[in-house]
Parts: sequence; structure tokens; C-alpha cells
Amino acid sequence: MRFRTLTIATLTALFFCSGIAALTADDGALDQDFAKNLRKSVKLEGAERALYNALTRNDAKNLAVNREIVKEHNNIFNHKVNAKGITDQNRSGRCWLYAATNIMRPEVIEKHKLDNFEFSLCYLAFWDKLEKANFFLETVIELRDRELLDRELDYFMRDPINDGGWWRYAVALIDKYGVVPKEVMPETFSSGNTTVMNDVLETMLHVDAAKLRKMAEEKKSVEEMRQTKRKMIRDVYRVLVMSYGEPAEEFTYRYVDKDKKVSEPKSYTPQSFYKEWVGVDLSQYVNLCNDPTNPYGKQYRMRRVRNVVGAPDVFYVNVPIDVLKSVALKSVIDGQATKFSADAMKDMDRDKGIMQVGLYDYATLYGVDLTLGKADRLRTRDGAANHAMVFIGVDTKDDKPVKWLVENSWGKSHGDGGCWTMYDKWFDEHVYSIIVKKAYVPNDVLKVFQDEPVELPPWAPMNSFFE
Repeated sequence: MRFRTLTIATLTALFFCSGIAALTADDGALDQDFAKNLRKSVKLEGAERALYNALTRNDAKNLAVNREIVKEHNNIFNHKVNAKGITDQNRSGRCWLYAATNIMRPEVIEKHKLDNFEFSLCYLAFWDKLEKANFFLETVIELRDRELLDRELDYFMRDPINDGGWWRYAVALIDKYGVVPKEVMPETFSSGNTTVMNDVLETMLHVDAAKLRKMAEEKKSVEEMRQTKRKMIRDVYRVLVMSYGEPAEEFTYRYVDKDKKVSEPKSYTPQSFYKEWVGVDLSQYVNLCNDPTNPYGKQYRMRRVRNVVGAPDVFYVNVPIDVLKSVALKSVIDGQATKFSADAMKDMDRDKGIMQVGLYDYATLYGVDLTLGKADRLRTRDGAANHAMVFIGVDTKDDKPVKWLVENSWGKSHGDGGCWTMYDKWFDEHVYSIIVKKAYVPNDVLKVFQDEPVELPPWAPMNSFFE
């Protein structure tokens, strides 16, 4: 550490002694004299040379690991949810769907006395893609008089049918289409590897958008445009069937409980299966966010951020991080799995399953300042709510959380058998939202959901689709 400090100080002196600060061109461009002085400012000698050799032959992430954090790590928790089984989204961005259904799985497993149970995410993703295609084309029709460079129209044109989504997306899908067990509509290659399929669908939708815009230029009516859109949706449906298989309208289901008792077969529709067999009341869940770029104590709604036409836009109440944490703590201690969204790109060890601030000390390794507050990370797009997971445990000391047990959806080969240990400081810095039952939320926070929401544009920092 002492050597690195001296090195940075030496480099700083070199910069100012050589007059580098004054060698930029008047228009802000970097001139040749500045470039020459840059070359002189870095001297690879002694330990600096050893560091250079190490960085050019190794993964910087491995060199930056803070061994003190790893040494002090343990995975002991004094409160755990009775969760069973690890799911795997494979190479898709469906984490939000897995997290949404994973908070229901413990209740279903307990209710039916099962060893394990999984929902078909292939089924829900099928309808999500179809609904997103319809929503995009409806948006093109609605914004038909906007210029192509209009920011809102351009926002949707850039990414019409990605894998990401919010809790409200899952609620809209389940309300409309119900659910089925995994064995009724199992995973396919395309459901777990969505890149090629998404590229094809995106191009299809761009072709369709151009046709609809042409119809608008020709003064065709909205009804004529919607008739054309229905034909376009048929093509999307066909591609989805070839990629995912055809979703069941009715199915017969039987199961074996943990006592090896085999149930009687029973016929369901996806909607009746959810109502009768799952039975979780989704209306009892609310979305709380910690968005330091906006005032707390208010409800926010993100315009046009939804997957189903006619469903509500995504909305949430913004609260300080200590409120968010206290609500999550009550839920987990009471045995309720709790969905959350966070920045999975920061200080996360995928092999050991550790989430801790400072786990990778790149600042010392490179001799640079990487300090950035949570609000500024969001504003500059350095931070994002880019992944959804589930809290299934917490370790407390004096009734305060020390670390959290996290169930991920990356399979058992990542983390500690599919789970992560999130230290409480990481929660403060990188957790942005939770989905939790109203019973654990203070009344003064619940009352804010009755207020008129403040509208945010779809490109607001909090709207970072999950991977």
C-alpha cells in the first residue's frame, strides 16, 4: 500500500512539473505534445514493472481479490426460509420470472408437502414474448405521428423484445395466462438460449414497424393498422411455437409428495391450476424501491413500462435504504422468501458466492479513484438494477442484519451450490428494490400507494431490464 501511494504521488508530480495540464489544445482535443508527456509520465520500474507483468498475463479480477474479505467469509445464518431446489435460467434474461415464481415455490412446496416443485418458465416466457411483441407494435401505432428521432419512439425501437422485466410483468402474465408445472411445458434449447431467437424476433418487429409507419404515412386508419398488426402477431406466434413449443390450454397433473404418496390425476387449465393448486394472492405484494435519484416518500410510475397492453405501468414507492432493509428483514425472519433486484455486476464472486463491497480492489491495483455514490452510479449508468434474485435467509446480531442468504437462478454450478452470501454493506450499495407482502410494510408507506404517482420516462435510471 505504501509503495502504491508513493507511485501515485510521483505520477502526479510528473504531470504537473512537466506542464501537462496546460498542453491540451484550446478546443479540448489531445495534442501531440500532451501525448509525448503522457509517455514520459509512466515509468515501469521496480514493483511497477512487476505489476505490469502480472496484469498483462493474468485476469485482473483474480489479482484484485481482497483476501481479507474471503478469509473472514462464512455461510452461517440464524434465520432461513424453508426453500428447496435451485433453478437455472441458462443463457437467458429471465431472472425476473424465476425470482417472481421462486418466492411462491416455498408456499407451494409446504402446501402440498413436496420435496421440490418448479413452475414452467418456458410457458410464461412464451406469453411474455408474444405480449411484448403486441405492446411494441401498439406503441408504434400510438406514436405513428412522432418523428423517428423522437426520444420515446427511438427508445422502443432500439430494444423491442428483450428478455428483461419487472414484477408487474409477471403479475400481468399470471393474471391473464395462469401457470403450469415445468413438466407440462419443459425447457427447450431456445428458451434457455435466447440470443438467436431474440435477434430474429427483433428484426421481424422492425420490419413490421416500418410497414406500420408506411401505413400511417398513407393515412390508413388505426383499425386498418391493427388488422395488419394481427397478421404480424400470427407470425410471431409461429416463431415462438417453433422455439418454445405450443403452450397447453388444458392438462392433467399428478404428483408424488415427500411421503411418496401419489395424488389422483386431475385436469386443469393454466388459470385454474394457479387458482386452485398454487393459490398465492399476488395482490398482497407491493414494490418498494431505493432510488436515491428521486425524493423518498413518493410513488412513481414509469410511462409505457409494461409487457401487456392494458396492464398497469410499473409503479413503486420510493423509500430510504434503512426502510427497505427493515421490511425485507421482517419478511425473511417470518419465513417469507423475498424477491429483490440489485446490481449483479459489482463485487460478486460467482465461484464462492460472495457479495461484499470492496471484494475486488481495482482502485489499489490500478492506482485510480473509483469512488462513486449510489445516486451517481444510477445517474451515470455505472450502477443498475440488472438482476433479480430472492432472499431466503439472514444472519443477525443484536437484531441487525450482518449478511443475507440469496437464492439465485444460475444453477448449482455457480456460487455456493446456487446460493450467495450477501453482506449487509453490499445490500446498502447495490440493492435497489424488493417485492414484499403488505403485511410487513409500515402503514405510512402503504398509504403512499394511494397517492397520485409521479410519472417517470421509460429511460429513467431505475428502468434497467434484468439479465
